[in-house]
Amino acid sequence: MMEVFFVFFEMMSQHIDFLQYIEFFIRILIACVCGAAIGIERSRRLKEAGVRTHLLVSCTAALAMIISKYAFSDIAGQDDIWGTDGADPARIAAQVISAISFLCAGVIFKQGSAVKGLTTAAGLWATAAIGMALGAGMLVLGIFVTIVVLLIQIIMHRLPILNDLYQNNFIEITVEDDTGFRSALTKQLNIWHAQVLETSITHNQDGTTSYSLMVKMNNNVSNDDFFAFLEQNSNVSSFRQTTNG
Repeated sequence: MMEVFFVFFEMMSQHIDFLQYIEFFIRILIACVCGAAIGIERSRRLKEAGVRTHLLVSCTAALAMIISKYAFSDIAGQDDIWGTDGADPARIAAQVISAISFLCAGVIFKQGSAVKGLTTAAGLWATAAIGMALGAGMLVLGIFVTIVVLLIQIIMHRLPILNDLYQNNFIEITVEDDTGFRSALTKQLNIWHAQVLETSITHNQDGTTSYSLMVKMNNNVSNDDFFAFLEQNSNVSSFRQTTNG
């Protein structure tokens, strides 16, 4: 049975031996592990692209790199009459960078003045590059960059700097009596050093007033801070907050 298998293998792959295929399998499996590791970190933060997306990106990038590097070894160096002399074996790998851009664009979307998904898109781009490195046989480099990307994601979320200190919050507040509430809300937002990106005020038929705001504020402002503000304004009938980190 094994002899039949090896004969079939040699017929189907005359320019790549069995051990080299085993090496390719190992590269792709390592790419899957590295992609899944980045995807797990993204999934824990409830991002759009999770484990499956990152795993597939890394696996496919590794496969594309192996194809680009080894698939044409049986015709390399042929005469000009065959049209292969001087061909660029990197042409397939180069298209991975272009193709991943379409996938990255799918996880970036705009909600009002807020843009969400940039970090996830950059992570997909990095995952594709890691898969290409692993597919090319640069295992140490691919694993090292995987660790670096994970550390960047984890550390920068725990120790944010500059613009990462702030997050976009969509706030909807309905009050029964609008008297003095607008000035109280403006004063509180100033205390929180919040930047109002968009705002709208709706006077409802039942006499209530609804405020809808998109604000950019510091991550240190917690839900307890919101509840403390609401307790000071007993005329608030409903409140809803959505955070786009």
